[in-house]
Amino acid sequence: MNPRLRKPLITLGVILVLLLGFFLWVRHGNPSDRPSDATTGKDPLLVEADVERIPSVGLAETIGWKANEAPKPAQGLAVARFAEGLDHPRTLLALPNGDVLVAETNSPPREGGGITGWFMKLFMGRVGAGAPSPNNIVLLRDADGDGKAEQRSVFREKDLDSPSGMAWRDGKFYVANHNAVLAFDFTPGATTLAGAPKKLMDLPGGGNHWMRNLLLSEDGKKLYVAVGSASNIGENGMAAETGRAAIWEIDLASGSRRQYAAGLRNPNGLAWNPSTGELWTTVNERDQLGPDLVPDYLTNVPVGAQYGWPWVYWKDVIDWRVKEPMPDYLTEYTRKPEFALGAHTASLGLLFSTGGNVMGPAYANGAFIARHGSWNRKPFAGYDVVFVKFDANGNPLGKPLPVLTDFLAGDGKTHGRPVWLAWDKPGGLLVSDDTAGVIWRVVAPGATPSIAPKPVVTAPMPVQKGLSDPEAQFEAKLGEAQNSMEQK
Repeated sequence: MNPRLRKPLITLGVILVLLLGFFLWVRHGNPSDRPSDATTGKDPLLVEADVERIPSVGLAETIGWKANEAPKPAQGLAVARFAEGLDHPRTLLALPNGDVLVAETNSPPREGGGITGWFMKLFMGRVGAGAPSPNNIVLLRDADGDGKAEQRSVFREKDLDSPSGMAWRDGKFYVANHNAVLAFDFTPGATTLAGAPKKLMDLPGGGNHWMRNLLLSEDGKKLYVAVGSASNIGENGMAAETGRAAIWEIDLASGSRRQYAAGLRNPNGLAWNPSTGELWTTVNERDQLGPDLVPDYLTNVPVGAQYGWPWVYWKDVIDWRVKEPMPDYLTEYTRKPEFALGAHTASLGLLFSTGGNVMGPAYANGAFIARHGSWNRKPFAGYDVVFVKFDANGNPLGKPLPVLTDFLAGDGKTHGRPVWLAWDKPGGLLVSDDTAGVIWRVVAPGATPSIAPKPVVTAPMPVQKGLSDPEAQFEAKLGEAQNSMEQK
């Protein structure tokens, strides 16, 4: 063999062997022999970490829905198409007049080239997320109240850059691009959004997790912004994660902002618990620790809360892969999530039961969650909408219950992927299905409008009328004990 050709041929052979090994790994992956349900609930199974140098891949190809097809509703429920033919619809916002806004959106252009970037683009294309972002908000109107939107208009295109979170109150419409929060003047009833926006806050843009959700406080004075991490476990350094993996709070009167909570790898759904008034969120946890780690979760978020990412998960389990030094005493104040939603389920949309819903008594108190579905687990997990029951004190119970299933079509394919949830004006549950371009509507036929869960009211702690010296109290008790021993 020509010596000049030997080295290039050897290099080419090594590359081919590596590619063959990679594709064999992708085909077989690291499958689980446990049901996804094992990693759900108040006390989920937390297995030993099985570190994957190369992510296990399980990609469900989207094939859409035929005219006579639909996801399977739970017993007592019915599902129909509220709207279809949309371009990657993800987030929803129902306005007070009954109009429904839909953000047609996708990831901004992903950074990173080389073989990693090539494979990421290949994977995203396979699961229906590889197309450029439409950067559009559509208004849907069901004027005759028959459960199907017969009117559709372009609400806004200008100034949108991978938009996701939306909110409205008191004449202001708020939208979160991947890199900024904008505010517009808007009164419900108009079918288009005119005027120039005011920027409320710059956000760290792009990254692995680009969606930015919004939620207004109950009094309308604060705006909460969920911002996901740029990476899996901070592998690009924590400087790249500045402002991320967090929920931010904006004071709308002053414009000031603060980091409300941290250590949340990818918070998505945001909602107020109707029983307790607490802020709750859904969070996507880390990858490459095996098919059964780490469970995504649903949790309350007190101000100042820290959930441990990237160093810790599930309160006190340390992820030894993280190279950045862990803050001192982190596990002493890291919070444990309230409820696990299953490893790699990609839990996104969150919606609590409230008064006026027509889902029937079985769904009168609890939270609905849209689980978008795994891309790195075998067998697949998620690809459904579930319901988590809550008790009278505003705490989750049991295991997630199915609401909409059968998005998976078998043979490595899926009809679509549920993303976001909203209540329409008559009380039906709206579900966005991004890769299929459909908005589904779920109701319990014949159900009367629900009564809202009762607020939890507790007695205040007794007033401390006076202060005493703890050291003096201790010495007094010690003296009493010594006197008792001497008398004996």
